[in-house]
Amino acid sequence: MKVHISMSHSLVALLLVMTCLSCNMSRVWATAQWLEVRQHQKRLNKPVVKSIKSPDGDIIDCVHISHQPAFDHPLLKNHTIQMRPSFYPIGLYDENKVASKMERSSARQLWHQNGRCPEDTIPIRRTNKDDVLKATSAERYGKKRHGTIPNPTSAHPNRDGGGYEADNYESIGCYNLRCSGFVQVNKDIALGATIHPISIYDGAQYDITILIWKDPKSGNWWLQYGNRYPLGYWPPALFPYLHDSASEIQWGGEVLNLNVNGQHTTTEMGSGHYPEKGFRRASFFRNFLIVDRSNKLQTPKHDEKEVTRIESYDLLKDYDGGFFYGGPGVDPN
Repeated sequence: MKVHISMSHSLVALLLVMTCLSCNMSRVWATAQWLEVRQHQKRLNKPVVKSIKSPDGDIIDCVHISHQPAFDHPLLKNHTIQMRPSFYPIGLYDENKVASKMERSSARQLWHQNGRCPEDTIPIRRTNKDDVLKATSAERYGKKRHGTIPNPTSAHPNRDGGGYEADNYESIGCYNLRCSGFVQVNKDIALGATIHPISIYDGAQYDITILIWKDPKSGNWWLQYGNRYPLGYWPPALFPYLHDSASEIQWGGEVLNLNVNGQHTTTEMGSGHYPEKGFRRASFFRNFLIVDRSNKLQTPKHDEKEVTRIESYDLLKDYDGGFFYGGPGVDPN
């Protein structure tokens, strides 16, 4: 009997030791993860000149232009900032050609309601702990998952964003300013921040014009928002396979599908409605132009439709050369 009791006590003691070891291991892992997240936040969140709280809860930090994340990139350590493009695409501001099709109102984002960034700074949406924890690891934060389709703002679909990749989404590139590379020069638009105002189903419709082109003189790939807001550029050193030109241009929508429990995601694309709903109900692209090798704007000659999951999303060409797109994903019921 005593032996039995003694063995029971020993077994309990052993279980307690194993449980405590497990607890300690969990704490070590959690601490390591927390430190990794904190270090990543520290790398991304630069010294601040001014901070502005957006009505949606975002914090927009005004960072001196010379302290932005771009210059953490080893290829940009001694980079000289190009404050404006050397050349714009020929025909961009021709009357009755392009400018008339582009919105003429000032670019607006929600955080503008509470302030603006001063001269010689750029606005950066502050990265918080929850942002980083959504990624599979701090190292993968802001990057597209290889072999999947991303929706980096699935919880906040009405955001401006831009990104780059140079090796099929393996290790080079990311979205917005979540890694070094993109050199921002504009003090009014924060990449990843909420657009304002936004379109209303069966109501007022708003659109924005995005232009990407290669500066013939510097070789920088410029990103412009609207008809008078050059945001910044990707230096050519970032693209080992894109020094001269692009071989393909794509317009459309993407969402991330993790295929949890074998079920497709319920994430909406566009307005969440099928393209057959048409104007004021479905999301759309229009006024397509490309920049050719002579830096002239041209209408694309050939196009192909590609839809990877027709039962969840679709694309429908419009009579004026644009298209409607999107869909509801999969109904969980």
